[in-house]
Amino acid sequence: WTSPVTLIAFKEEVCDTINKRYNEFLPCLQGSEELMGQVDELSKEIDTLKTCIDSEVRLKLDVIINKLKFRYYLFDYLSSIYLKIAMEDFNKAVLEKKYVSAAEQLQRAKASVESLKDWKSSELPLLRALSSELTVQRENFIYILGDEWKRLAIWKLPSSKGKSLQTLYRVSAFLCLLPSKHVCIVSSSTANPVMADCHPSGQILLKNMLKPLVMYPSLSVKVTEQDDATSLALQCLEESSEERSTPSQVYSKLILVLKTLHSNLLDVSIGDKKLSAVLGELIWEEISQCIIHECLLYSIPTNSSQLEKYNTVIKETEEFEKSLKEMQYLHGDSTDLLKYARDVNCHFASKKCKDVIVAARKLMTSKMHNTVKITPNTNVTLPKLPVPSSEVRVSQEARKEEVMLDNVKQLAAGTLSLPACRISESVQQLMELVLNTLCEAVGSSPQCALQLFFTVRNIFQLFYDVVPTYHKESLLKFPHLAAIQHNNCMYLAHHLLTLGHQFRPHLPPPLSEGIATFVDMVPGFRKLGAQCFLTQLNVQRAELLERLSTARNFSNLDDEENYIAASKAVRQVIHQLKQLGTVWQDVLPVSIYCKAMGSLLNTAITEVISKIMMLEDISSEDGEHLHTLCQTIIEEGPLVFIPLAEENKNKKYQEEVPIYVKKWITFKELVIVLRANLQEIVNRWAEGKGPLAMEFSSSEMKSLIRALFQNTERRAIALTKIK
Repeated sequence: WTSPVTLIAFKEEVCDTINKRYNEFLPCLQGSEELMGQVDELSKEIDTLKTCIDSEVRLKLDVIINKLKFRYYLFDYLSSIYLKIAMEDFNKAVLEKKYVSAAEQLQRAKASVESLKDWKSSELPLLRALSSELTVQRENFIYILGDEWKRLAIWKLPSSKGKSLQTLYRVSAFLCLLPSKHVCIVSSSTANPVMADCHPSGQILLKNMLKPLVMYPSLSVKVTEQDDATSLALQCLEESSEERSTPSQVYSKLILVLKTLHSNLLDVSIGDKKLSAVLGELIWEEISQCIIHECLLYSIPTNSSQLEKYNTVIKETEEFEKSLKEMQYLHGDSTDLLKYARDVNCHFASKKCKDVIVAARKLMTSKMHNTVKITPNTNVTLPKLPVPSSEVRVSQEARKEEVMLDNVKQLAAGTLSLPACRISESVQQLMELVLNTLCEAVGSSPQCALQLFFTVRNIFQLFYDVVPTYHKESLLKFPHLAAIQHNNCMYLAHHLLTLGHQFRPHLPPPLSEGIATFVDMVPGFRKLGAQCFLTQLNVQRAELLERLSTARNFSNLDDEENYIAASKAVRQVIHQLKQLGTVWQDVLPVSIYCKAMGSLLNTAITEVISKIMMLEDISSEDGEHLHTLCQTIIEEGPLVFIPLAEENKNKKYQEEVPIYVKKWITFKELVIVLRANLQEIVNRWAEGKGPLAMEFSSSEMKSLIRALFQNTERRAIALTKIK
């Protein structure tokens, strides 16, 4: 028996199956059948359209294709016939020496071949054969033209083995005068082959005649007419004293050569051009650049006062180009050659700037030890400058009145003057170069003035960068040069303060409106000079300390070897300072000299004081030896102060040693203590108010007393008074 649950499940499954069949599947089936009917109708329409295309459109298309094929083959055939005729006419013209006609026929033949290629028949054997034939005929034509050209222009070139100018540039060219039909070997119409032959001829003319005439002033042109030939020959005259030809000389020589060629060979029209135009197109760019770089470049004035005279060169250049245009060598209104000549102001500024920078660098890399004396009364000679405009003068007078009102007391005559010292002769020359360059800017155009002004700034920047690097080893090795470099920098900084103010009213705008200044460069130059000298001072300090390091700390001087070592170290220090004093004498400004020597002497005595104060036990004999050594320094130390060459004037600075040597009084007090008894030490201490108390602390003084004196009751009493 089947359970009730199983029956219920079976009934539900049967019900679900019936529902899916009649409620879901049948409607979908009906929709699909409708779609199938529509597809069948569309398929029938497609078959109908296909039948129509096969029966009507394709038939018409075949007719059109047949017509196009006929036209294509007809064009191919006619082009081949036309090409054949053109080649026959070409050969006939060559035999009759009608080279222009031959060139035209060759170009027509080439056009026919190109037309056939455009119709995509390049794979035809006939087309390949025609192309090959065209190439052969073209090369033959070029060869024939070459022979004709060689017959008309016969070059007689020198041997390249010649070394002298006479041998190297003795060139002759013979130009035959023939009927025009034979001369016309150069065509400007379709003459690619002709141009190929004319190009090397133009290069020969350039290399062996035109360029040498531009480059060598001793060469001249000789024209000779004999029978039916005209010859051009270069002759080398005696060596010219001039290194470069003037523009007028170059132009006259070139015109003679080109005019002879034009009248005897190239004055023949081919189409809308002449043979001279073809040659001009080939050679003009190269010959114009040669004239610019080998002639005009060197004719640029070196002084602004000569710029007006350069108008003559501009007119000569205009006449030169005018002559070339008349002979049709040249076309167009303006060329690079004429533009270069007219831009003389720009070229003058560029050339001047370049020359100035080269001259400045040469001065910077020259020897520094050749010096000149500079005093407060030394004035830089300024060239006479034009009077500034009325507005500038009025503003200057107004400023002067304001200064007079604000400063009732006038400054001393020597205020802001450069102290007496020595500078490199090259730096003085550099300053003169700067002044001359700025004077050139005064009379120049605004653009030129700007270039020159910033060139001057570049000179100072170049000095800042080049001199410390180029002379680096010398500046470290030689104290004399370090002092000179210090003075050089201070000298330039001094003039940089007022240089812009001196020239600004005379310069064109915008320089006259405040741009012309050099004040911003002053701190850099002062720092450069100070750093150079301070580096040298550090080198000297290191040497002094190294010498004192051999003194064996000034201890146990009762030992003869120790005393000799200490005495030698002190003598070497004094000797080094005296040598420096002599080297820097009359070179450094007095104030800088005294500060430098004072700083070095202070370094030495500070080291001596430090070594003595570190001693824990100083016997009476040691004390006596220390006193002797220190007394040597006290006696000979001031003698290193010899800033002036006049010996009698140095006493003043030797008496002012305490001003420049910070530890001088301290050192003298130490020397007194080394020989003093306890009572004298106590008296100089004076309860912390005496001279000894001004230089030493109580702990330092007590330590020194303990080192000098034995432990006694008197020492104990003295120590109690040091506080």
